[in-house]
Amino acid sequence: MNSYDEDDAFEAGEKLSLAARAMAARPTPYLDELNPAQRAAVEALDGPVLMLAGAGTGKTKALTTRIAHLLTTGKARPNEILSVTFTNKAAREMKERVARLLGQTVEGMPWLGTFHSICVKLLRRHAELVGLKSNFTILDTDDQIRLLKQLIVAANIDEKRWPARALAGVIDNWKNRAWTPQNVPAGEASAFNQRGVELYAAYQERLRTLNAVDFGDLLLHMVTIFQKHDDLLAQYQSWFRYILVDEYQDTNVAQYLWLRLLAGGHKNVCCVGDDDQSIYGWRGAEVGNILRFEKDFPGATVVRLEQNYRSTAHILAAASGVIDANKGRLGKTLWTAAEGGEKVRLIGHWDGEEEARWIGEEVEAMQSGTRGLDPFSLDDMAILVRASHQMRAFEDRFLTIGLPYRVIGGPRFYERLEIRDAMAYFRISVSPEDDLAFERIVNTPKRGLGDKAQQKIQAMARANGVSLVEGARLLLAAKGLTGKGAAELGKLLDGIGRWHGATLDDTASHVELAEVILDESGYTTFWQNDKTPEAPGRLENLKELVKALEQFENLQGFLEHVALIMDNETEEAGAKVSIMTLHAAKGLEFPAVFLPGWEDGLFPSQRSMDETGLKGVEEERRLAYVGITRAEKLCTISFAANRRVYGQWQSALPSRFIDELPEAHVDILTPPGLYGGGYGAAGMANNIEQKAASANVYNSPGWKRLQERSQSRPTSQPKESRGIVIDAEAVSSFTAGNRVFHQKFGYGTVMGIEGDKLDIEFEKAGAKKVVARFVVAAERADDVPF
Repeated sequence: MNSYDEDDAFEAGEKLSLAARAMAARPTPYLDELNPAQRAAVEALDGPVLMLAGAGTGKTKALTTRIAHLLTTGKARPNEILSVTFTNKAAREMKERVARLLGQTVEGMPWLGTFHSICVKLLRRHAELVGLKSNFTILDTDDQIRLLKQLIVAANIDEKRWPARALAGVIDNWKNRAWTPQNVPAGEASAFNQRGVELYAAYQERLRTLNAVDFGDLLLHMVTIFQKHDDLLAQYQSWFRYILVDEYQDTNVAQYLWLRLLAGGHKNVCCVGDDDQSIYGWRGAEVGNILRFEKDFPGATVVRLEQNYRSTAHILAAASGVIDANKGRLGKTLWTAAEGGEKVRLIGHWDGEEEARWIGEEVEAMQSGTRGLDPFSLDDMAILVRASHQMRAFEDRFLTIGLPYRVIGGPRFYERLEIRDAMAYFRISVSPEDDLAFERIVNTPKRGLGDKAQQKIQAMARANGVSLVEGARLLLAAKGLTGKGAAELGKLLDGIGRWHGATLDDTASHVELAEVILDESGYTTFWQNDKTPEAPGRLENLKELVKALEQFENLQGFLEHVALIMDNETEEAGAKVSIMTLHAAKGLEFPAVFLPGWEDGLFPSQRSMDETGLKGVEEERRLAYVGITRAEKLCTISFAANRRVYGQWQSALPSRFIDELPEAHVDILTPPGLYGGGYGAAGMANNIEQKAASANVYNSPGWKRLQERSQSRPTSQPKESRGIVIDAEAVSSFTAGNRVFHQKFGYGTVMGIEGDKLDIEFEKAGAKKVVARFVVAAERADDVPF
């Protein structure tokens, strides 16, 4: 239970007014430490200011100096400054920096913090205006899920098909957009089995009864209060004389509305951000908030911070070349006063495993200083991947060669929930006596075998001195379990027996067996039916796990390999290579950065392109910009010609972002003759993508075979194929009104065209958006080898 026992922040601020005024007579030596653009941003104190701060341009320095300047000049007292950050760490750093600039600890700044920490203070003051008491409880995620599950069950909805976690995601999205149950648009009403709005309303009513809120409510309630109570809003507008916002490009609609309301009077608001680093659209961030700042605040001062203090000129030029292709941006060009530095390095590989081997060797060479460069510490190097499943190849390689590494922002690959579950299924199939594996999977996914049923199985196994699998068989034979749980347990035991028999068959494919185990157990279907944002990534990780099996002769050998490498891994102190996703890397920097997997479909992500089209491509391009600008001295971009998915080779094309790299700032590393390629062909090419491609795998016989095979079956490529690319500017071979045929949806008519996406009205399946390569003209349907 949270309580509110702190002093009235505004009254505390009044006590400091004399000290604040005394500061006004102090000199301002800190201004001399700023470059001209930073100083302009600091000294423009009145009216709306947009500080457009590129990566590595010292925006935190400018922001904290601005706070110090407000205090020093007497423009504001500590309690009159509202300064909003996205993390507690950023808020602490800001306070410490202001104190250093002023040469003393700054007391009485209660309104410097995160959106949530500030809103909880405000909401405790005015809780009764939204039907709460001031001592309301803030639910954590587990409590929220448990409450939603109760509501789903009470509404007679199948919780397996419509899980509580998925409903939590829907409601969180609505709260991010500042929608209460009463104003959710009609177009959104179909969410969650047509019952989303009804359950949202029931959830909010239940929260009020419990005198509780979730994190989304902290902002939503305050926006509602300010919108309905003009007098209260006016009071806070006068109290918060100056407003500063960090990372403005990451704000969602609710945060945006809250800030607009508070700044609506004096308009003394300074927003700091970089539209080119807006990469969180998937969690509600709206890049449009920063793009329309000048429209929201007419006459705003826009200051561009473009001098970079982090990276070399080549790295900055490469990043600028990529981001320039985005149309929806305010525009700026990063530059550095530093001279020299290495060009961005680009290399192609035959497949992902080769890519991991090469990067491992390169890391070791750079550590020892044998690349003609000064030695790099392992702590100075980072591998930034687009998707977490890419980490598996690097972790396996580094563990095998004994290269220390750390995974930032998540568990190591073999420690992930879905991987541990899948490994337990493999273990029980190889060894039905593995009781620990059986305990993990017996009710995963749910089979109606709760604690009581599992206790009965354990008791029967102990009484007869047998394994849990045998104990379960004896329990069923004795009718010790009945109903759905007994039927599901019987299916599981039959499966274990069948899978174990297959592991003893030397002629059977263990890779195919792994797929069968995950399918027949219902585990793959479990994640396919899961509606949470994490589910697609978990499915990708399961595919990557199956792919890892290809390097071993059988399941037993693979299980031994994983057990040994995980046992050898220790959390010793010392330097380690960092592995993380590009999203987790935002705000970090490293002397040397590796960016693997730059292939269309992987990066930019196929899912992002499918779901949001050109908007998704632009956010992916911003992610590429973020990745490149994490590097201080050395940036290496790589791609693979092929990826194996479920044992099948899938061809991959270099990312469109590679072709946007400025050629003068890139070195192609692939040596002549590698994989049948050569620089002779590369020299004839017109662009960097062609040069990198023709320098290696794309002239090889294997590549040509893959191309021929994919062309022979144009409609049967799976959605995951990395060769499928959404091009918003492509010219379609179809026109509106054409009749077409799709393998799954049947016959239909093209109603509209967007690049290589078609809007098709199918005779049986209704309206669908389909990539053009998945359909053929109706008159040719009988000739297609499905």
